[in-house]
Amino acid sequence: MDKADLAWVGVSTLLVVLMVLPGLALFYGGLVRSKNVLSILMQVLTTFSLAIVLWFAYGYSIAFSDGNAFFGGLSKAFFSGLFTPEDGKFAMSGSIPEILFAAFQATFAGITCALIVGSFAERAKFSGVLVFTVIWFTFGYLPIAHMVWFTGETSVGYLFNKGALDFAGGTVVHINAGIAGLVGAYVVGKRIGYGKESMKPHNLPMTLIGASLLFVGWFGFNAGSALGATETAALAFFNTLIATAGAVLAWTATEWVIKGRPSLLGGASGAIAGLVGVTPAAGLVGPAGALIIGIVSGVICVWGVNGLKRLLRADDSLDVFGIHGVAGIVGALLVGVFNAQAFGGPGLDATSKIMGQLWVQAEGILITIVWSAVVAWVAYKIADMVTGMRVSEEMEREGLDVSSHGESAYHS
Repeated sequence: MDKADLAWVGVSTLLVVLMVLPGLALFYGGLVRSKNVLSILMQVLTTFSLAIVLWFAYGYSIAFSDGNAFFGGLSKAFFSGLFTPEDGKFAMSGSIPEILFAAFQATFAGITCALIVGSFAERAKFSGVLVFTVIWFTFGYLPIAHMVWFTGETSVGYLFNKGALDFAGGTVVHINAGIAGLVGAYVVGKRIGYGKESMKPHNLPMTLIGASLLFVGWFGFNAGSALGATETAALAFFNTLIATAGAVLAWTATEWVIKGRPSLLGGASGAIAGLVGVTPAAGLVGPAGALIIGIVSGVICVWGVNGLKRLLRADDSLDVFGIHGVAGIVGALLVGVFNAQAFGGPGLDATSKIMGQLWVQAEGILITIVWSAVVAWVAYKIADMVTGMRVSEEMEREGLDVSSHGESAYHS
């Protein structure tokens, strides 16, 4: 065991928790109308917590134990074998206790489930969200995580075996959540008055606080994925910083040109786009490649939340697909280019290999899109049959804070 690695991965795990609570919760909370702020905070809190418990029960085992190319088994259910109280021995994962690796990965599963709720914010039934989360986590998140990241003694994940590059979750977390959210926006339907009534964010300072906490926590998300206090962690750390700064400036400049004025909401959204874009590439490209990925992510996501959103005709309330899905795709593709040593990366030793790597990256993206979409559609339909996915029109007009939770964020 390396104590420096243990300390870094432990701190990184805490940083990912910070990304969700309070980061994502406040980011989403500021973006909704004041009558729905507590409901979105509650959904983020509970979906994250639900995923952590399911991860302990069976999720970690299905994602990170031997099975086949698509699913693991149940040999590590309830963390079986990770710690034996009789002799106090801990199973190891590289240079850290496996239980710490499992905890780190638990936070990834949790944030992925929490991200999705932004797509159908302000009209989804709380019980329906929980039923959906259980189903999608089990059949959507776990197989993709296994396919992309697992390599065991008797089986290897399908996409890992293909050579797909995903350092910290471009496909597993962001494309996965973005697609599930987009499907949810279609299935749950548009908010009452969407396109006719003002649905502006109610508290942009809250959104910036949330985005800032996401920015800070993301260093654990990306640099922590080196799984040790190593040179790769240092590379991922700086790449996360430079890509995000580039994306903030790129989004701001693009919006300034198109709309005539830069906005705080745009700057905050640019930060998230850059963070998402660099996630699959963080430890696999050089700083110049990371900056380019950040800039491209920032520019394209302006289109993702405007032009593409209109084309799709979906009420993706908080632009989960427009930012996480789109920037995830950008980053997952471009890591195939900038991983090459010719472009400053530590990987491909010949530019002739780039096209082959791009095909592998595209395959990973397409499999994630199709898999997540099908599972999400089925999960929403089951949840709708079991509890219902949408609140009544009366409850929606009153606001979910009062109608679903009996609370109000603000008192006059």
